[in-house]
Amino acid sequence: MQKNMIISDPGIMMGKPVIAGSRITVELVVEKLAAGETVEQILESHPGLTHEGIRAALSFAAKVLRGDVVYPTESAA
Repeated sequence: MQKNMIISDPGIMMGKPVIAGSRITVELVVEKLAAGETVEQILESHPGLTHEGIRAALSFAAKVLRGDVVYPTESAA
């Protein structure tokens, strides 16, 4: 995997992490996968995106979630 595949620049998508060379956010990739879209569907919707870019986005998201931060969730009622 390319080392700097995910970048964050205040001038691109308000500084959200994006796949380098695009305006495709890590958030968008994760949301689409969570909604049930396949990797192939995402690649079809975003022709500049690659399998490597999707893997980099998921890897980045996993690394971020490993941090020592508490994320409140809604409790089941």
